[in-house]
Amino acid sequence: MLKSIFTNITAVAVLGAGFALAPLAANAQTAPQAIAGWFKECNKQADNDVCIVQNIVTAPSGQLVTAVGLVQVSGKVNQRLLQVTVPTARFIQPGISLQVDGGKQTKIPYAICLPDKCIAQVPLTDAIVASFKAGGEAVFTSVNAQRAANPIRISLTGFTQAFDGEAISRAEREEKAKAREDEIRKKLEESRAKLQAAQDAAKE
Repeated sequence: MLKSIFTNITAVAVLGAGFALAPLAANAQTAPQAIAGWFKECNKQADNDVCIVQNIVTAPSGQLVTAVGLVQVSGKVNQRLLQVTVPTARFIQPGISLQVDGGKQTKIPYAICLPDKCIAQVPLTDAIVASFKAGGEAVFTSVNAQRAANPIRISLTGFTQAFDGEAISRAEREEKAKAREDEIRKKLEESRAKLQAAQDAAKE
């Protein structure tokens, strides 16, 4: 039962990044895209209510950089997890380190690696939640295939509002996703324009 719940929780946790694991793969075409900032989504899975407060960092191309999810399950199973999803090709033993405002580091060990992502997780404690609420920035550091530390800084602005507030509706999620897509498209167009300008200048 716990294995099934873990699979379902993992699927929901990374769904916001545009990914869907089985058993949600059938709905992958309707998966929401990345939304900027912290937000909460809740849904029903079997006999459990699952809420995830998450923040998803993507590259200008839309590729996942880091996804953070604070997962709370209540019902037949009661469980709280902090999950961090990063791209694949990571050294497993170091796990992912979490540091809030330069404080003590917390190690988050990897739970599973898939062809396109690795997911680390630890129990979500009140201390972690409190540090996020009081903090200004969280740094999640993984070690890539070149043995280089890869720190990703995520602002904690808006975390408390998302954690304590209501979950966003489907309409709000889609509106935020569209705004994020427009932002990514604008950045890509600006990058292409700069590249074209540089190429034109070189020709002259």
